[in-house]
Amino acid sequence: MRTTGARRSLAWLLVTWSLTRLVLLLFVLKVFVFPGPDVTSDVSVIYQGWYGTLRTGTFPQHDVTWQYPPAAALAILSPGLLPLLDYATAFFVLVCVTDLAVLALLAYAGRRPGRSLRGAWVWGVGVPLLGPTVYARYDVMVTAVTVAALLAGARHPRAMGALAAFGALLKVWPAMLLLAARRRATWVSALVTGATIAGGFALFMPGGFAFLTSQRDRGTEVESLGALVFHVARHFGWQGEVRLNYGSIEFLGPYVSEVSTGALFLTGAAFGWLVLWRLLARRFEEHTVADAAFVAVLMFTTTSRVISPQYMVWLVGLAAVCLYFPASRMRAPVVLVLLACFVTVLEFPLYFANVVASDGLGLTLLFLRNGLLVVATLLAARTLWRATVPRTLPTPEPAQPAHTDETPVTS
Repeated sequence: MRTTGARRSLAWLLVTWSLTRLVLLLFVLKVFVFPGPDVTSDVSVIYQGWYGTLRTGTFPQHDVTWQYPPAAALAILSPGLLPLLDYATAFFVLVCVTDLAVLALLAYAGRRPGRSLRGAWVWGVGVPLLGPTVYARYDVMVTAVTVAALLAGARHPRAMGALAAFGALLKVWPAMLLLAARRRATWVSALVTGATIAGGFALFMPGGFAFLTSQRDRGTEVESLGALVFHVARHFGWQGEVRLNYGSIEFLGPYVSEVSTGALFLTGAAFGWLVLWRLLARRFEEHTVADAAFVAVLMFTTTSRVISPQYMVWLVGLAAVCLYFPASRMRAPVVLVLLACFVTVLEFPLYFANVVASDGLGLTLLFLRNGLLVVATLLAARTLWRATVPRTLPTPEPAQPAHTDETPVTS
């Protein structure tokens, strides 16, 4: 009966994936037009422009929208693997294939004894909640590497380290997978892989690390947590402006630098909490690495100066791996993240004009989405702390009295 139920679940999962991804492809290929701004222009204009530069063996260093680690070049160049298709179509097809690969990994691993297909369902349902934007960015590719790393972690620590390092050189955040890694082999593999790939790019494609200083002058992106200050302030006479800056729509003007600094302070505080947690944590279970990565990425996403819609797919991937482990306690935060994904597609691209205008609908959607992320972050952090950090530190046992041969006298 259990085998029959698992087969039915897999069948329904495949049907769900097929139907939802067909809809996503129809939108990004413009068979149907999704309301709001054209989300595919990043691929057809920006990515394709970078493709032409990267093919010459150099990075687009003078383009302020290039803000990625060097291995991102591989994702941008990947449509060249399908020369019979135009660049944008090839990119969308490769993202769809990568999406299917993630589902296959989670479904295959979820059928093992002591594992669950819930993770595969989270991926199958969570990705389409983000709408066509998720297929018009390379973040699904990065998330696929991360999911593979976490699934490999228990049995193949070296593979986990190598994949985490490669993922970090694609888009930095996968480095957080190493937060709860305890095996020396994982760290050694990550360091060797990272140094090898980074060294190769440094030798053969100079300029790959210019991204480290490319965001100094960024403002506060209109969808971020800090942006809520200015959305409200605009109704009380704030004299700043909203404009395209560093590849995203940002607030620029009075007090923006202070709010951006506040966001960096919150990110620093989150990092400090994670360091403290790592020092005090004592109870590590097989799902702790995935849970810790989920919490870390939640913290850094929520406190960031930029919360782009595609960032949510990172959380969906990590949430899927958490629920692949039946013992994970992250179910409630995962549900909140999935709800936040649905609200995200409403605020971008569906009602993005309302968000930019800071009107009632735009404010409501932003407060709801960012509020869900804040609650999910706090709940996930508390859950991780309670599951891994003992309430009281172990105390030394009292010293035993010295043994003597004297027999006690009783009266």
